[in-house]
Amino acid sequence: MIIHTENLQKTYGRHAALRGLNLTVPAGSAYALIGTNGAGKSTTIRMLMNIIAPSSGSATVLGVDSRHLSPPQLAQIGYVADGQEMPGRMRVGQYLDYLRPFYPSWDRDLERSIVKELKLPLEQRIHALSHGMRTKLGLACALPFRPKLLVLDEPLSGLDPLVRDELMERLLGQADEMTIFISSQELTDIEGTVTHVGFLEQGRLLFQESMSELSARMREVRVTLSDPAVSPQPAPPEWLDVRATGNVLVFVDTRFSQDRLNAAIASLLRGVRNIDVQPIALRSIFTTLARTSAARESGT
Repeated sequence: MIIHTENLQKTYGRHAALRGLNLTVPAGSAYALIGTNGAGKSTTIRMLMNIIAPSSGSATVLGVDSRHLSPPQLAQIGYVADGQEMPGRMRVGQYLDYLRPFYPSWDRDLERSIVKELKLPLEQRIHALSHGMRTKLGLACALPFRPKLLVLDEPLSGLDPLVRDELMERLLGQADEMTIFISSQELTDIEGTVTHVGFLEQGRLLFQESMSELSARMREVRVTLSDPAVSPQPAPPEWLDVRATGNVLVFVDTRFSQDRLNAAIASLLRGVRNIDVQPIALRSIFTTLARTSAARESGT
């Protein structure tokens, strides 16, 4: 495994930011760690990168304890974060010149290609760059040495759609060369890239699985009834975000099986006129889980 954690925890005083995280990121995967703001995504990444220390538990990155990452491992890890610190007084070209000697595998031709593709102004000082250009520079610093692992912490945050498209296109150009570990709430942009997903809720890992498994078990269901719809009480635990609108009952089935679904509907609902089942996008999965979590927290 490229990344593996066991009972990883981080506390700040009485606040538990991360609670017993057991994470497994397979080699060659594109793993998305998703969750609402404050769920612990950035905390996880900062511990994996040894920027902050865990309170307890362990994490290995490239087979090495994250607290003991040394130059040989760091030379194989690309890291890009929203708001990443850079030497503002340096020019873009100077910063690339500065970084190059630290990475024995740095590919100058690839660097030139990325700089040209992302339209980076080599003579401009970093502090004068826009937010989007700073993110592009971060990627231009993380990709030329062909990392074995690329770690991205909210890299698309606050970017306009065109810049997001440019960055994702650049990533896709090298995606088959490395393992990608990304936290992002721009789920529509990354869905086509992601192979595995982990969902954090209040510092706990609710689940982790491959996108193919997740997509196979999650469905949006719309049941049209002959009379005004009423949410069953209680609804099956696998039915989330149950809503009644007019004669239609809508919910997300998190353990989809056509036979099981038909049996549950037959036992709970009367006057069924139509059952429509559709695949559900990653963004919709996220919003469903987030709404369910918020409702559970508020007690509604």
